[in-house]
Amino acid sequence: MANAAPGALLQSEKISLAEKLIKDALSQGAEAADVLIYDSQSLSSSVRLGKLESSDRSESRDLGLRVLVGPRQASVSSTDFSAQALDTLVERAVAMARLAPEDPYCGLADPALLATNILDLDLADGSEPDAETLVEEALKAEQAALDVKGVANSLGAGAGWGRAEVAYVASNGFSGCSASTSHGISCAVLAGEGTAMERDSDSHSVRHLEDRDAAEIIGRSAGERAVAKLGPRKVASQSVPVIFSPRVSMTLLGALAGAIHGSAIARGTSFLRHELGNEIFSSGICVIDDPHIKRGRGSRYFDGEGVATRKWQIVEEGRLTTWLLNTPTARQLGLVTTGHGSHGTGGPPGISSTNLYMAPGKVSPEDLIGDIADGFYVTGLIGQGTNLITGDYSRGANGFWIEKGQITYPVSEITIAGNLKDMFTTMSVADDLTFRYGTNAPTLRVEGMTIAGS
Repeated sequence: MANAAPGALLQSEKISLAEKLIKDALSQGAEAADVLIYDSQSLSSSVRLGKLESSDRSESRDLGLRVLVGPRQASVSSTDFSAQALDTLVERAVAMARLAPEDPYCGLADPALLATNILDLDLADGSEPDAETLVEEALKAEQAALDVKGVANSLGAGAGWGRAEVAYVASNGFSGCSASTSHGISCAVLAGEGTAMERDSDSHSVRHLEDRDAAEIIGRSAGERAVAKLGPRKVASQSVPVIFSPRVSMTLLGALAGAIHGSAIARGTSFLRHELGNEIFSSGICVIDDPHIKRGRGSRYFDGEGVATRKWQIVEEGRLTTWLLNTPTARQLGLVTTGHGSHGTGGPPGISSTNLYMAPGKVSPEDLIGDIADGFYVTGLIGQGTNLITGDYSRGANGFWIEKGQITYPVSEITIAGNLKDMFTTMSVADDLTFRYGTNAPTLRVEGMTIAGS
């Protein structure tokens, strides 16, 4: 473990403090309680046109206490760790819980489901760059972008580092800590001139610095993307195959995650609420959620309720196998939590996926596109247009037109529309999966989407 930042609590100190707060809450009438303590440090620098624009460092510490009195619960949080403030925090939490509305599904996780094996997921690299290094990296990215022919201006570049440590302790017997780091680089530029300018960007964020793309690669990519968008054309409204590039394909997995979110299922507000066990994708498509990927953006060995995490085949050969559940939604549905609980300091547990991805197919992106006479290759999406109650999907988009199996000219100011149920069942998958985000998918092809153009 890297040295704690000035003012940060050691892991053992976090555990001891959490245990004391729980003991105090129980002595004042709580029947159960849990505590989350969060320490974070971050450093970032940004530049524009070769000059430093900002350099910021922040350190924060936050604590959340949840207490349960019968079928009632209350959560309180504080950034003041003084003894007097924490004594008041406990008193307030217990008093609030006694007055809270009843929730028959609230409560801590079943002790039999708690994580007991501490897994080394290699989420923290122990390094901390200085501000000068981050400025140098941002300058390298920006200069690489400006060196691309056709780039006219910079919107800025930035580099950053962060470290977070979390401790979670509950009266059901769980006690655990985890730490993670992040290293990021980004750049955005304008290409063209006058009213015919286009903008684009690129970025990369990883757990370990050695895994991050070089600043020059990110800058050059941002510049090339912006230049490639120059001279966009309009297209007529029509129905064509749509190719989602890896830059945007993961958004379709995000829609799937929202539709199988335990809260949406419990409320009956998901278009997939009756589809558990049914084929919702074409056969052969698999979607996995794996919290144990080394250095993964969403990796964790225990969830926000202390439950042991595991790898889930969410979609197996096209068939939906599970919902994403925490303890309360599992109880409401008469099921068992899937270890997807998330926890912040400001309230009861939520639900989140971990490292969610679609398994790669067996054809190249070129082969996936090769038989398309007319189609659309999406590289950017605009706005929010996904209705998870009905499955209706409508998004502003830009990208490139496909003619006779080849990506040709840039296209902008169009809308793509369909219904997620139909989109899932007509989806084809390329073999170019890379793990770049918390949610990842390869190039995807969806048949017969509506293009609303000129």
